[in-house]
Amino acid sequence: MKCPYCNASDTKVIDSRPADENSSIRRRRQCENCKKRFTTYEKLETMPLMVIKKDSTREAYDRSKIQDGVLRSCHKRPVSSEQINAVIDEIENQIFNMEEKEIETSAIGELVMEKLKGLDEVAYVRFASVYREFKDVNTFMEELGKLLKNK
Repeated sequence: MKCPYCNASDTKVIDSRPADENSSIRRRRQCENCKKRFTTYEKLETMPLMVIKKDSTREAYDRSKIQDGVLRSCHKRPVSSEQINAVIDEIENQIFNMEEKEIETSAIGELVMEKLKGLDEVAYVRFASVYREFKDVNTFMEELGKLLKNK
């Protein structure tokens, strides 16, 4: 495992323990070169999941794409990194619990919006505005109206 600080490849495991209800292993590591510590997670590799994009092309599932969207939506919001990681884990668990070999981006987008709505309404609206590709202010206001009506 390369050190994220100095890129040295000589690191050692200091501590290992189960994480995420025994579905992964959390490892504390220390770089032998710069002596800084960092954490890694080891998860069971599952069958490759393919994502069907809007243009019908397929690509391998990539957690970082969900993470990027959620992080962008939660930027400068009172949401902790622990909350963000928990939401991403929940979304990912739902996706893999479907036990499908392929999933459409629209289904992933809906799951993300559902989780963001419960986490932070501003983050939800930010994500929805990009995901649903609002064309004008009226479409944006309709979505806000739906959000306010459900309160």
